[in-house]
Amino acid sequence: MSNPGGRIFDELGRLMTDAAGVAEGMRREVESLVKTQGERFLGDMDLVKREEFEVLREVVQAARAENEALEARVTALEAQIAALSQKG
Repeated sequence: MSNPGGRIFDELGRLMTDAAGVAEGMRREVESLVKTQGERFLGDMDLVKREEFEVLREVVQAARAENEALEARVTALEAQIAALSQKG
């Protein structure tokens, strides 16, 4: 006669192993669903990509530097005009 208690524990062990496998599969499925929904949500928000932001930042920095250089030239020209006005 075989041990009926051992067979029950074997079946219970297999059941637990199968349940763990199902739970792992469900976890992966939920992660995939959340990732997909998050990507869709962010895509709908019309956010700027990092590369686009960096390019725009470089353009703004160049424009700011050019603006400062032009401001310095205008100041110098105004000083020259003022000096010429005083001579004349």
